[in-house]
Amino acid sequence: MNNNKMERLNGEIRDREKTMRGLKKTNTPILKGIEIFHNYLRPHEGLNGKTPTEACGVKIEGNNKWTTLIQNA
Repeated sequence: MNNNKMERLNGEIRDREKTMRGLKKTNTPILKGIEIFHNYLRPHEGLNGKTPTEACGVKIEGNNKWTTLIQNA
């Protein structure tokens, strides 16, 4: 079995949690924020610089993608 994807995700969460220290709460929104960032905003090398959302054909317009996602939510 290959668990590289899971290890990568765990590494990203650990790196972010070190500076935020917010994962000790049971109802923290940090994990959902990381999920949104990973799927909608962060370009992936394996997808030729596209986000997973862009690879699926969904384009997020605007200068600030975070703001666009929040306004459309």
